[in-house]
Amino acid sequence: MKSTLYLKFALLYIVFGFLSLFTTSILGQQLLLNQLENNASQSLYKEANVMATTYLPSYFSNNMTSWSVHSQLSAMKIYLEATLWFVEEDGTLITSSNLGTATAPAMIEDFDPAEIGNSQYIVGRYHGYFDEDVITIMAPVIQGFQTEGYLLIHKPVSTLEETCNQLMTTVHIILGAVYVLAFLILIGFHFFVFRPLRKITEAATQYASGNLDYEIPVYTQDEIGYLSASLNYMSAQLKDMEDYQKKIVANVSHDFRSPLTSIKGYVEAMTDGTIPPELHEKYLKIILFETERLTDLTKDLLTLNEFDTKELLLDKTRFDIQEMIKNTAASFEGICTVKHVSIELLLLPQDVFVFADARKIHQVFYNLLDNAIKFSEHDSSVTVEVTRRNDKIFVSIKDHGIGIPKKELNKIWERFYKSDLSRGKDKKGTGLGLAIVKEAIQAHDEHINVVSTEGVGTEFIFSLTRVD
Repeated sequence: MKSTLYLKFALLYIVFGFLSLFTTSILGQQLLLNQLENNASQSLYKEANVMATTYLPSYFSNNMTSWSVHSQLSAMKIYLEATLWFVEEDGTLITSSNLGTATAPAMIEDFDPAEIGNSQYIVGRYHGYFDEDVITIMAPVIQGFQTEGYLLIHKPVSTLEETCNQLMTTVHIILGAVYVLAFLILIGFHFFVFRPLRKITEAATQYASGNLDYEIPVYTQDEIGYLSASLNYMSAQLKDMEDYQKKIVANVSHDFRSPLTSIKGYVEAMTDGTIPPELHEKYLKIILFETERLTDLTKDLLTLNEFDTKELLLDKTRFDIQEMIKNTAASFEGICTVKHVSIELLLLPQDVFVFADARKIHQVFYNLLDNAIKFSEHDSSVTVEVTRRNDKIFVSIKDHGIGIPKKELNKIWERFYKSDLSRGKDKKGTGLGLAIVKEAIQAHDEHINVVSTEGVGTEFIFSLTRVD
């Protein structure tokens, strides 16, 4: 169907070309000939009036002979390429200067000076005296305020047709050149516009049918090339998002299925008596642990959903970041006591106020501090430091734990990702904590960085905007 459309367009172009040539040849030639006739008649009329008022009146005053008039007319014949007749008032020929095979009659039959009327000229064979059409101009010769005769100039139309044909030949050459140039433009349009657009249309069809692996083979450095590159990038992003969604669904299904399977199994075993009553408390604690995992996972998924739907509205206020750090660190006192982990706070001497969403920043700091304590070795320390640089406040959380392998540093922000080193320690983690941290920091248009060495420790640093 697409090829048919292009063939129709090409056929329309050919038909338009022939119609243009035909119209120019017929209508253009006639219009040009009419213009040439009008211009020639004006020129002849001026020459006839000059002769009729300057030279010819002398003949009637006996100051010029008929031979002198004939000589003058012969000279004008060559100049004007026309036949000149000098006649008396009644049409009787005085003298003439004929062009070619034309012959002047001794007397013009049915001579009527008014036959030209208001027009400057008439076109025809002039009473049948010529074998071809001529332009006839008539100028009265006045002597003593009385018309004594007339000067008639007959110019063959064929001379104008020759000029017209020469001009039309030039026009046809130009028209042909334009036609060929337009054809080359059409070919260029086909290769540089139509074919790429057809490939883009095919790509849209492929994408609509679900084939996101299709790549548009257009690599030109123009708008169409940029459009193709953008669509290729879009399809790659959609493909990654589709794979990512599949991975998310698989991870969520796995993380929900595991605790639900455990809960279901233990409850059934307690119900049918497989687990004796004296062990119920032990397994109820396991069920409670799995339930807390489900609760944490659901809460984290809801938090991330706020970021994904772009509906998160930050409730930014002015608050003291160091006060929040102190209170949050104090909430980990019980866990730190059990693991023999100390928290060292290196704070600035003065109050430090920032402008941000306090609840989101508390969640960021809580998750980072929780990870730092969770992955620290026994009898070690976690350092929290606040520094100021210009209008920014930087918060650093540094632990001396297992660290993160270098190859996994870029993956820790992915949802549900857990490094191999953390799987044994982070049994309750959902794999969403750091994803939430990064989304929250980016929502504030701030930055977070991580520096880690395996077996030495990890440091997270994020920034906030300072206010007075």
